[in-house]
Amino acid sequence: MTIVPDLTALAERVGDEVAVSEWLCVDQERIQRFADATDDHQWIHVDPERAKQESLYGTTLVHGFLLLSLLPAFSAKAFSIQSGYRMILNCGVRAARFLRPVPSGANLRARFTLQSLEPVLMGKEAVWELVLEREGEPKPVAQVEWILRYLR
Repeated sequence: MTIVPDLTALAERVGDEVAVSEWLCVDQERIQRFADATDDHQWIHVDPERAKQESLYGTTLVHGFLLLSLLPAFSAKAFSIQSGYRMILNCGVRAARFLRPVPSGANLRARFTLQSLEPVLMGKEAVWELVLEREGEPKPVAQVEWILRYLR
């Protein structure tokens, strides 16, 4: 866990990798709960037997949008900015690329690089580049530009 004292200290880290999250297992139960919440029940995600028989990967795969929904969980396990804001507003993603399939049961983590930190009305807007990694896989599984506003 990386501790950043405040937004002034964060501003000094523009261009740097600020933090790396802990590993997080994305198991079939989590995939099923996501499918239920989003009504995305495509068999490649929710039918382990069929995926074992018919999929090129031999198992179910994590939804791409499930990966995006885990960004707050990854950040909570990677860094904490101690002061200088009252709330964080998720402004979305500027870009997201799913580079490799992620099988059920994979352990994932995120690397956080601060691309920019600019003043906005009532605070600062950060653009974070996240690289999602799968344990044991040499290449990233996803890259995301995530925009957050730290508001006073």
